[in-house]
Amino acid sequence: MCGIAGIVSVNKNDVLRSRLQKMTDIIAHRGPDGEGHWISSNGNVALGHRRLSIIDLSHEADQPMIYLGRYTIVFNGEIYNYLELKETLTKQGYVFTTASDTEVLMALYDRDKEKCLHLLDGMFSFVIYDERKNEIFAARDRFGEKPFFYNYVPGKHFLFGSEMKCLWQAGIEKKVNNRMLYNYLTYKYLDNSNDLSETFYENCIRLPHSCYIKLQVTTCNLTMHRYYDLKWRDVNYDITTAQAQTKLHELFYTSVSRRLRSDVPVGSSLSGGLDSSLVVAVIDGLKNGNSQMQKTFSAVFPGFKKDERKYVDHVIAATNATPHFITPGEDGLIASLDKLCWHQEEPFSSASIYVQYCVMQLAKQNNVTVLLDGQGADEILAGYHSYYQQYFNELNKTNKQLYHKEVKAYNNMHADNEINANVRGSFIERSKSVFGKQFPLLRTYYQKIKVAPEPFLNQDFISTYSKEDFAPPFNFSSLNESLYHSTFKQGLQVLLRYSDRNSMAHSVEVRLPFLYHEMVEFLFSLPPGMKINNGWTKWIMRQTFTQELPAEICWRKDKIGYEPPQKNWMDNDLFKSKIADVKQNLADNNILSKSFINKKNQADDNLDGKNWRLFMVGEII
Repeated sequence: MCGIAGIVSVNKNDVLRSRLQKMTDIIAHRGPDGEGHWISSNGNVALGHRRLSIIDLSHEADQPMIYLGRYTIVFNGEIYNYLELKETLTKQGYVFTTASDTEVLMALYDRDKEKCLHLLDGMFSFVIYDERKNEIFAARDRFGEKPFFYNYVPGKHFLFGSEMKCLWQAGIEKKVNNRMLYNYLTYKYLDNSNDLSETFYENCIRLPHSCYIKLQVTTCNLTMHRYYDLKWRDVNYDITTAQAQTKLHELFYTSVSRRLRSDVPVGSSLSGGLDSSLVVAVIDGLKNGNSQMQKTFSAVFPGFKKDERKYVDHVIAATNATPHFITPGEDGLIASLDKLCWHQEEPFSSASIYVQYCVMQLAKQNNVTVLLDGQGADEILAGYHSYYQQYFNELNKTNKQLYHKEVKAYNNMHADNEINANVRGSFIERSKSVFGKQFPLLRTYYQKIKVAPEPFLNQDFISTYSKEDFAPPFNFSSLNESLYHSTFKQGLQVLLRYSDRNSMAHSVEVRLPFLYHEMVEFLFSLPPGMKINNGWTKWIMRQTFTQELPAEICWRKDKIGYEPPQKNWMDNDLFKSKIADVKQNLADNNILSKSFINKKNQADDNLDGKNWRLFMVGEII
């Protein structure tokens, strides 16, 4: 896990080591163990690297790394199946001088070029310069675990970095994208699901996940290609539950065991939920008989209704793990917000991101450099309660009898659930009509933006950008389509950004066993009734791992994220003062309406998230 940056320009005077140094210095937190800079013999390409040493700690594995006298690479991430790939490549005549996954990646690229991407089990963003072809090849992993940003002017230059701030350090103007700003303030959208390359800054492009770039250095001509997609419509209705359990068990153990490969200490983040608990339990089984105890890291909130300490304790009692706890508070949030926003670079959804930030910091303080985490399971296994809507809608069209049975089971199971709202009462019934599908979003728009007594946004700002609304689907044809949208379009991408920035802020690497692509493909091939069944979310996962998980975890009914007492925190006087300053600034810049900032009753602005969004916008403009 590292940080990368680079300059490609037809003008050699722009390819300066001092410029590249600034780009890598600003991301030193991503790689405190070493740095490297390289300029091609023709003077048109400069590659920079900051290293966080994880596999092969020797200097022989430093980057930029040159291979066969032809290829030069800067690489951020991990190739988990590098040992299996290395064995095959060695038999085919490739010679390796390091024990790193980076050298394996370069040999694989030499053999297969862009087709090598299909063979990788990993998280990555990397750039390879081919001196013979005078060509740049850049790629990002299937799900978007590792970031890659660039600024491109056709025929002139291509600048890139692991974080946006690399580009600002290179002299690119930091200019806010008002279209993103409008959609965020109006609809809370953190991404444009129709174009994932778009960011909150006009001069900064995100390389979408599952994509690669080829750049001809001589002409600075760029082409982009998508190398991976998932066939969510291909469902295997013939598979039995026993067959599905056997396959899932095998795939998950393979994924976790590969993600434990490391030459530095590995631990786990543990929330007490089903996903992170399973990761901890499987690691415990794999380490059986190993004297090295697993360290876990958790955030707890004594006295808070959604505190999950009791569930964490169940996992600790059932495993050979050493727990570590932290209790983030409002004072820490206030003190850390500016730094947190600097690392995140774009708005984030809630103060839960600060909680994750603190857990990563706790791991670093305890000398753990790699953390395994349960992220991704909700999107591929229908873990969020909102997925009941899509499941019930699909059944209502395809199997009326099963529809009524599943709705009844859901109502019975969650009748006493005080954590998660009853989805049937809130939107299942009204989703049967086309108007019902669109009504919640339209109501939010008209009531809070246009026709409220104190309009939220400045009318000129609305008039300029209202025709550029992002328009994701209001509804989906099936549960699988909804999961696909969450995994590849809108949802998971933002969560992966949070995780990457929070972990790398403390020079910690996060690995996600649920995002093993072969397992994701398998889970998408399963019928919807294996994901939600008899009222249970993640049904096949619960059935498969009953032996590994404590019953109190395996059969939990509620669903809680990293959720702190944010509403209480935002009543802090310092926070209120910051919000007031931001409101005035946004009104002065004709983004907020002046009637909104002068309104007398502002009690609901914390409840509906307005104040949080405003604070976020204040941090980026």
